Amino acid sequence: MTRLQTGDAAPDFTLPDTDGAAVSLAAVRAAADKGVVVYFYPKAGTPGCTTEACDFRDNLASLAGAGYAVVGVSADPVEAIRAFAEAEHLTFPLLSDADHAVADAYGAWGPKTIDGRAFDGVHRCTFVVERDGTLRSAEYDVEATGHVAALRAALGA
Repeated sequence: MTRLQTGDAAPDFTLPDTDGAAVSLAAVRAAADKGVVVYFYPKAGTPGCTTEACDFRDNLASLAGAGYAVVGVSADPVEAIRAFAEAEHLTFPLLSDADHAVADAYGAWGPKTIDGRAFDGVHRCTFVVERDGTLRSAEYDVEATGHVAALRAALGA
């Protein structure tokens, strides 16, 4: 797993959203005042991912007020992220990285162990991408609870 660092160029991507429409990081960056929070989550509908997604949802206005858009990315298929977005009333884009190529590029895909079971999967990571495409921050293996509050503080939101 190669990890990105602050100041690196953020790998650009285009992925399908909950409706199957293509969403590019470049377009989201261009529409944001300051940048984009790109967060990777392991699996739609699981307790930790629901906590994190709802925390982003509940703090979306303050992040937007500080100039940042939010995009969530998982390896779940479009149908799963659509159901997750609908169930939790998520109002920011969730994107499907079904072949995990984008997670690979960000260093968010790799070996995990849960309950003694080893497998490859998405690690909970958050990146702040500036409008110019560079990384303001790259955080790996963040906690679902409290992470958004720390991010808001760091961004002045």
